[in-house]
Amino acid sequence: MTHVMACIDSSQSSLAVCDYAAWASQKLHAPLTLLHVLDEEKYPASADLNGNIGLGSREHLLEELATLDAQRARLALEHGQHMLEKARERTLTSGAVLPELKQRHGHLVESLSDLQNDIRLLVIGRTGEDSTRDALSLGSQIEAVVRTIHRPILITTTNFKKPEQVMLAFDGSPTAHKTVQTLAASPLCEGLPVHLVMVGTDSDNSREALEKAQVTLASSGFKVQTEIRQGEVESALQDYQAEHGIDLLVMGAYGHSRIRQFLVGSTTTTMLRTATLPVLLLR
Repeated sequence: MTHVMACIDSSQSSLAVCDYAAWASQKLHAPLTLLHVLDEEKYPASADLNGNIGLGSREHLLEELATLDAQRARLALEHGQHMLEKARERTLTSGAVLPELKQRHGHLVESLSDLQNDIRLLVIGRTGEDSTRDALSLGSQIEAVVRTIHRPILITTTNFKKPEQVMLAFDGSPTAHKTVQTLAASPLCEGLPVHLVMVGTDSDNSREALEKAQVTLASSGFKVQTEIRQGEVESALQDYQAEHGIDLLVMGAYGHSRIRQFLVGSTTTTMLRTATLPVLLLR
């Protein structure tokens, strides 16, 4: 669990993925790996024609189709390698140490699952190459990646902005305190102001939980600002983000509180679609 791994494709998110991955690699002092996965559903491996003997002209057509599929897959792999090389140039320009390049033929989620023992932080764009250019579009595989990969995940927007203000969505649960501890122990956001924002009732218990989290972060050198807001989670967090110029939203990825139901579950796509800043999901 040592590498920052960035998923590269031909989408509009990939340049920002490169920039955020380079930033994270430097902050974590971790080697960077750039990964391109060629979707085997779009570019299948050579077809197996066993059992098709005796189809006459159909057999010949199947052989031609298999040849065309193989040519398409080969060209797509070459294009992917070119994208990886360009991505490496981009990350080097951004100050990263020479990254490793990986290319796989298969499914993205399965490939990441196979590689996750080597992943310290996964960086992936909110939109993939098959997504529309709608500003509210969301990559079809993001939720599957979040559910499957048990590593911190940084989901980027389409434009890079070096994080200067961090907001941690907090609900006082044991999982939320674990998220605070994880952030406090990581150098990723070291030196950045952290805004602890709770959406819910302003009570003694809420204040006590916020104070405990604040002490945890402050003991690691963070400058912390706390806030309790009422209302719907999505709108409350977005309003706070706009008011304070937040560049990075941090949330825990598990649990059953209002905030986590908002992220993982039936409303995951709603949260990520409406977010206008990168989201860091911590385990």
